[in-house]
Amino acid sequence: MSDFTYKNGQLHAEDISLLEIAKRHNTPCYIYSKKAIQTKYTEFDLAFTSNQHLICYAVKANSNISILNILAKMGSGFDIVSSGELFRVLKAGGSPDKVVFSGVGKRLDEMKFALEQNIKCFNVESKSELLKLNEIAESMKVSAPVSLRVNPDVDAKTHPYIATGLKENKFGISFELAKDIFKQAAKMSNINLIGIDCHIGSQISELSPFQDALQKLLDLIDELTKIGIQLRHVDIGGGLGITYKDEVLPTPSQYVNAITNTANGHDLEIIIEPGRSIVGNAGILLTKVEYLNETPFKNFAVVDTAMNDLIRPSLYNGWHEIKRVTQDSDAKEKTYDIVGPICETGDFVGKNRTLPLTEGDLLAIFSTGAYGFSMSSNYNSRPRAAEILVDDNQVYEIRERETQEDLINGELL
Repeated sequence: MSDFTYKNGQLHAEDISLLEIAKRHNTPCYIYSKKAIQTKYTEFDLAFTSNQHLICYAVKANSNISILNILAKMGSGFDIVSSGELFRVLKAGGSPDKVVFSGVGKRLDEMKFALEQNIKCFNVESKSELLKLNEIAESMKVSAPVSLRVNPDVDAKTHPYIATGLKENKFGISFELAKDIFKQAAKMSNINLIGIDCHIGSQISELSPFQDALQKLLDLIDELTKIGIQLRHVDIGGGLGITYKDEVLPTPSQYVNAITNTANGHDLEIIIEPGRSIVGNAGILLTKVEYLNETPFKNFAVVDTAMNDLIRPSLYNGWHEIKRVTQDSDAKEKTYDIVGPICETGDFVGKNRTLPLTEGDLLAIFSTGAYGFSMSSNYNSRPRAAEILVDDNQVYEIRERETQEDLINGELL
């Protein structure tokens, strides 16, 4: 969070005061630090040293085309889960030959679009998907580059909603069936089998689950090599967590070192798919206190952002640090639930936060660069927030605030 610091009693994004941003762009708005994004990507990239690798940023974490453009210019690849995300990557200047297409429910039109763009690889998640992809590739007279996503049944020790590598999860091919499906794929006329993939979850705080999952993939790769199936890459997915509160997490360098050490002795390109760990702490959500409702039982600070803007607290009980934009205050500290205006009791951004608040105060909600705007909605017919990029002492509006007219665009009487 070092790119959001206090200077002269005011919270800044890089060299720009958040008070100034609020005056120019109003609230709520997401604010991202370009420097923080570039720094984190570079940490991953440099950690690989001489190892053949590709970093495929997970577009779902934050899909604004300006963010994607920053990463594309740095040489990043992209992990997508829809044709809409592929469209965004192409508009942002991303290279299709650095795109891997994940997801359990790829539609036929999405497969066709991705084949037309000559993407690097499909991460195929079931036998049924493999058969359909082969049919489409045959009809187009092309060969589909394929990596099979295997479910390694490894506990990532994370929130159950974002654990994806257990046998009861919907993702990937059962480890017990994987070898047979690899053998079938190798015989398909329009499938070019080039890799193996797994993804065990998100917001993971330990290295051992990554190492355990990778070792299982490497053992399977060795078995496949013995029967003449030679793969070119191993994709370990993403999932490295970030610090939201006081979590102590592995650094990108420690994460990469654990992967490369485990894969030592295998001549394979290593693909990783970080998302949250690149952009999560590079963003904050700026909001304003509209009302203070203090009751004998509980105090509420009603702000102008809501669960439609940031759903993580309501959906995952996710914790985000909340700070005043201006350090000094004449108010007394009290403990508040910080809630939004939506008609749901679950509409909150923080509970039991002790702050000195007055109506009109600006607050910064930290660690919202990932799964903030990208999961936002128009619930309660609320226009979505603006997105702002700060680059040193320059401010760029990279998404305009929606208007009420935008809310009904496409609707018909």
